[in-house]
Amino acid sequence: MMTDPLSLISGIEQGKFNALARAITLVENEIPPAATLLRTVKPNSSVPVIGITGPPGAGKSTLVNAIADHLTQQGKKIAILAVDPTSPFNFGSLLGDRIRMSQQFNNPNVYIRSLATRGALGGISAKTIEIVDVIKAADFDLIFVETVGVGQSEVEIAGLADKTIVVLVPESGDEIQNIKSGLMEIAQGFVVNKADREGADTFANNLKKMVHQQTHHIPVFKTVADKKEGIAELCQWLLKPSAIRNELKPLLMAEKAFKIIQHYRMADIDKSKLRLALEEAMNAPDFNVYRFVDSWT
Repeated sequence: MMTDPLSLISGIEQGKFNALARAITLVENEIPPAATLLRTVKPNSSVPVIGITGPPGAGKSTLVNAIADHLTQQGKKIAILAVDPTSPFNFGSLLGDRIRMSQQFNNPNVYIRSLATRGALGGISAKTIEIVDVIKAADFDLIFVETVGVGQSEVEIAGLADKTIVVLVPESGDEIQNIKSGLMEIAQGFVVNKADREGADTFANNLKKMVHQQTHHIPVFKTVADKKEGIAELCQWLLKPSAIRNELKPLLMAEKAFKIIQHYRMADIDKSKLRLALEEAMNAPDFNVYRFVDSWT
């Protein structure tokens, strides 16, 4: 197995999927030499990252699949990072998006990787940011990050993506309040998917009226992803450089930097020893957890 950082980076830059897959595995699981790799890799900042979010059942994976088909027919090379929900009990992930995108498996211009959220509420763990940096060093035209649809906490994707698309369906009338409170702040574009369903035109028009009140133009697209309808217009917009500066990116990077600093400062804390010391200290009648922590800092 290839683990030398320079060899991996060379393979990534040459567009070798096996090198990219190996590097992502090392980074995701913090296996040496992940730290060296992250400090050596050269992300291409000009590669646009497209965030795809929205409630469960909106057809995000089907939409991404249709977008991938359209863009690769134009000779584009794309990467898809599908962030799956992690079980709060066993931290296992469904990793089902790769099954829904199975027709892309043999496409040499599409790289698909599933990533567990590891409990991150907004669907973006610290590892997601690192893995996007690794993917940015490869020869891709666009990178798609599809996140868990959990409503307002999805604002984290806006800090990572250059363009964020919120996918809804005609039945999402009940989501309007969420749109006002959270999703409106992060969307550079809305997609009303499954637009062949009853009420789609009315819902799309209501969305257009709502976004018209914003200081910058937010397009609303209607698609039927499983029939590839409306995909060409959406892709045309995706390929245009964003004219709006991402104000949330510095905030997300500050959180990332904080987590890195926190990780290194906590590196010498042995959790097993901490637990044993805590069990012993709790036997004292005057036990105080704050005084106990003082002895460890």
